[in-house]
Amino acid sequence: MHTNAQQAAHSAPRRGHRHRLLGLSSLAGQLMWVQLGLVVVLVGVTVLALVLQSRTAILREAEHRSRAVAETFAQAPGIVPALDSSDPSAVLQPWAERVRRKAGVDAVVVFSPKGIRYTHPDPKLIGKHVVGPYKPSLTHGAFTRTAKVSTGVTVVSIVSVTRNDGSVAGFVSVGITVKRLHSTEAAQLPVLLGGAAGAFLLSAGATLLVGRRLRRQTHGLGPVELTRMYEHHDAVLHAVREGVLIMDADHRLLMANDEARRLLGLGPGREGERITDLGMDRRTVDLLTADHVVSDAVGPAGDRLLAINIRPTDASGGPAGSVATLRDTTELRALSGRAEAARERLRLLHDAGARVGTTLDVRRTVQEMADVAVPRFADLVTVELADRVMRGDEPSLPSDLLRRMAVSAGASPGGGTSAAGRSAGEDSAAVAPGAPGAHRTGRVHQGPAPSVHPFPVDESVSYSLPAPQAQAMATHQAVLEADLAGLEARLEESGYDGRIREPGLGSLITVPVMARGVVLGVANFWRHQASGPFDEDDLSLAEELVGRAGISIDNARRFTREHTTAVTLQRSLLPGALPHQEAVDAAYRYLPAQAEQAGVGGDWFDVIPLPGARVALVVGDVVGHSLHAAATMGRLQTAVQSFSALDLPPDELLGCLDELVTKIDDNVGPDADRISGATCLYVIYDPASGHCTIATNGHPGPALVQPDGTVSFPDIPISPPLGLGGEPFEKAELDLPEGSRLVLFTNGLVADRHRDFDTGIEQLRQALTGLPDATPEETCQGILDAVLPPHPSDDIALLVARTRRLDVEHIAEWTVDRDPAAVAHIRTEAVGRLAAWGLEELGYATELILSELVTNAIRYSTGPIQVRLMRTRSLICEVADGSTTAPHLRRAATTDEGGRGLYLVSRFAQRWGTRYLDRGKIVWTEQSLVAEALPVNGVTDDALLDQWDDTGW
Repeated sequence: MHTNAQQAAHSAPRRGHRHRLLGLSSLAGQLMWVQLGLVVVLVGVTVLALVLQSRTAILREAEHRSRAVAETFAQAPGIVPALDSSDPSAVLQPWAERVRRKAGVDAVVVFSPKGIRYTHPDPKLIGKHVVGPYKPSLTHGAFTRTAKVSTGVTVVSIVSVTRNDGSVAGFVSVGITVKRLHSTEAAQLPVLLGGAAGAFLLSAGATLLVGRRLRRQTHGLGPVELTRMYEHHDAVLHAVREGVLIMDADHRLLMANDEARRLLGLGPGREGERITDLGMDRRTVDLLTADHVVSDAVGPAGDRLLAINIRPTDASGGPAGSVATLRDTTELRALSGRAEAARERLRLLHDAGARVGTTLDVRRTVQEMADVAVPRFADLVTVELADRVMRGDEPSLPSDLLRRMAVSAGASPGGGTSAAGRSAGEDSAAVAPGAPGAHRTGRVHQGPAPSVHPFPVDESVSYSLPAPQAQAMATHQAVLEADLAGLEARLEESGYDGRIREPGLGSLITVPVMARGVVLGVANFWRHQASGPFDEDDLSLAEELVGRAGISIDNARRFTREHTTAVTLQRSLLPGALPHQEAVDAAYRYLPAQAEQAGVGGDWFDVIPLPGARVALVVGDVVGHSLHAAATMGRLQTAVQSFSALDLPPDELLGCLDELVTKIDDNVGPDADRISGATCLYVIYDPASGHCTIATNGHPGPALVQPDGTVSFPDIPISPPLGLGGEPFEKAELDLPEGSRLVLFTNGLVADRHRDFDTGIEQLRQALTGLPDATPEETCQGILDAVLPPHPSDDIALLVARTRRLDVEHIAEWTVDRDPAAVAHIRTEAVGRLAAWGLEELGYATELILSELVTNAIRYSTGPIQVRLMRTRSLICEVADGSTTAPHLRRAATTDEGGRGLYLVSRFAQRWGTRYLDRGKIVWTEQSLVAEALPVNGVTDDALLDQWDDTGW
């Protein structure tokens, strides 16, 4: 019961509301008349604005229509021939009149450059001179002017008619009076006025309806009746068993009913104070002072729990502030706890969806699943998968061996470190699990849990029935064991000798890890005895958590399988070891991209020995990271090796490669991947002369390190990438001293998403400058140490070649006169040089080869003839001449008197062939330094020679 003083204090704010209500009836009538006046003013202003706008639009419409008609008539087909005809008026007058009537203009006049009219609405004016200026259109183009004439304000546009040579054939003038368009305005005026009247009537009617509705809602009550009604509502407000608080925009208390005072413990006279000064719980204060809508939020008030709802009072035009309703929900405390547990379970599943499966690595995905459950759901999580899953294969459980891939545990009571959040691959065994945090889905810990023995990671495990893990994998159903002590006793009775329970562990949920109906392994969730046992709700949560993670694990497994296949293909296509050759000392590095889910790339390199002790250095790049990129790389590498066998210059080889890529793209299906963005750098180095020829198509040129350590990037003509076609390939030629280093690389070494190409090139220059005397191996390693980004997003191929020069003492060159008698002299010189090299046993074969090649050069070629012998890993004979005709073998007829010498060349030489120069060619042979007998297999030399003939050059 309130005292009289309290009642008086409570009734004080209510009188203010009653006085504000007394003027409600009179205010409604005044508002209706003010609204009608505003409508009249707005309608009048709108009509005036529309009239002024219509006048401006009429003039603009007249200008546009006259200009459009004039330009259209001037550009009509046949207008120029008609003007150049003998009687333009006979042709143009009917056209002009038809256009005038259809276009709605007043005049279409065509006149000559001298101003003589050919057409006019008044035929009497045809042939007379036009009035007004028209020549400005010759210099300024078409123009439009408005003039006031006898027929009223008229808009006239004049457009010149030009011939194909640019000369003026005549003019077209189109005029339209403004009053013609005023008639359209006059026709619209009644509609405009009618619309304004309708708007006024509609507004007036709406005002009357609002007034009637207001009177109907108040039931015709006056101030006295309304005051009495307010007092009745006020009494009801204070009688309800739900607290009501009304606050202003500054969160000051304006009114509180009796129930709100009881729930919050508020005394009299607290109106006007801030909510923060009323001595309530901090959480409840935060809810009551929130600047947003609050629905059924729970806040404490002493030993009570209040359900709080807050809504703004200005949502429907009321004063700024808010109203809060309070309900005593202390009896719902237990229900609130269960709801909080359910929310925590949902948050756990949400976090699992965000944290599990961030990569396509099986081990890391499994560890993420284990970490997300500790300590919020379990104290210890172990996950065992089939060994075949780690290799990307599909398992066949239960026959496959299981391996523990992940362990996650909370901190031990002694302060040990949690295994959660660490990759299983970082430790050989997980840390012993201990007490998790105080918050868990659906339950609270009662003190620290005892420690347990560790479960080693990568340990092989096996389960057999009736173990819960074996049961889960066999039935594809999760198994709950709330009491591990009882389970252990049952297993001992059945004769099971496996280890199930570690000290301190009290309950277990084991769930099969499955994907697409296939069991991949098993996940075990453990709780300590002090944490309380798992229940059926926990079982459902564990199944949901493992089910979601199983999809991610299977995706990672399938990616591992495909990635392994692609990497195997890619590695098989790259050179396993560099070939033996004498031109350069070479070293290489190949690094695949390390970015997540990068896949295999299409970077490649090659070192190809060429005839004449030369060598080809190749580096290429196929854009993308996929199996298609790796396969494309293999196709291009094979093509380059095949074209190199033809001994083509670098520019011609890249031209053939470009044509090949174009044909491949033309023959693929509409849904197949095309070769796009492929580049190649091709270098040929000759150790006999030190000459180097380079060509590239879209690929960065090589870096050149001189023997003195000077670093440069030669200017190499760059052509478009392969497959674009249409551009010739160019080459650059360099003369390199012995000991120079050529550094060939792909784009991934110097450019990535965090570094532009120029910055990477400068870093490469600085790295090479700091390696003046390094070997190719040291150069490769130094470049990677200085330039390689931390996590390359693209594959990197690096090839370093240090040039060598052949000993001049092992090279012999002669110029041959175009006289058959010179052949004997060359044979003698060659035998003498072979004797000096200690190769006397090769004299007979070399004499035969040189005799045949030099004789054919004298007989069939033009230009000077050069002979060169080189002693390398083999004996090389080269005969150069000015002819471009290559020799080839053919079967000789029995009646042929000669032509068998080229066959002997092919029999006595290990290899022979032809390569073309800018002018002429070189026919070369290679012989082993160890003389070997010619294998005839019982067939006489004469019989063999009878079958072959050589042709001319």
